[in-house]
Amino acid sequence: MEIGCIELINHLPIGRTYQQYVNPERDVPEDALRVHGLSGEFLRRHPTFDKIVDRFLAFLEDSRLVIHNASFDLGFLNAELARVGRPALVPGRAIDTVVLARRKYPGARASLDALCQRFEIDLSDRSLHGALLDARLLAEVYLELIGGRQPDLGLAAARAVAGAPPGERPVRSPRPHAPSEAENAAHTRLLDGLNDPIWRG
Repeated sequence: MEIGCIELINHLPIGRTYQQYVNPERDVPEDALRVHGLSGEFLRRHPTFDKIVDRFLAFLEDSRLVIHNASFDLGFLNAELARVGRPALVPGRAIDTVVLARRKYPGARASLDALCQRFEIDLSDRSLHGALLDARLLAEVYLELIGGRQPDLGLAAARAVAGAPPGERPVRSPRPHAPSEAENAAHTRLLDGLNDPIWRG
């Protein structure tokens, strides 16, 4: 009924998205309507999957896919791709964030809502499930699951704004590494207590 994707470069969104409502060519069950709010009347005004498949696949190209509960979504997508004579999306191409979450937090809830709450990601706009909104939330969850934002990302941006050349580091004075007299004396006492130490010069 709806496809939503966002492009990530180095695990971060770059602003390129794909969103499309799809006519499922069937009635929408009441239970599903309560979840996403997409009525059959609304969806009948949108194209069927065969009309949008080329644009959808062009957006994906050969990229890895980050999907929450990948086997579920791939099942639907591959059924539609089979109907229009296109190759399936292979499971090995997908990074399943449910699997990542269960490995990192065994026994904890792994729904998208639960993970957003764990990572304090704002859910105020999610009164209904929408594919593109869910993709945006999942991108934030995925970033947290793989370790979160690196502190240097912010510093690199600040240096770029200030006009500093990429990769420039502040110059620091070298630390002295020569041992003090007290350290030399302590080392000599240690060696005196060993049988034939190899460190004696």
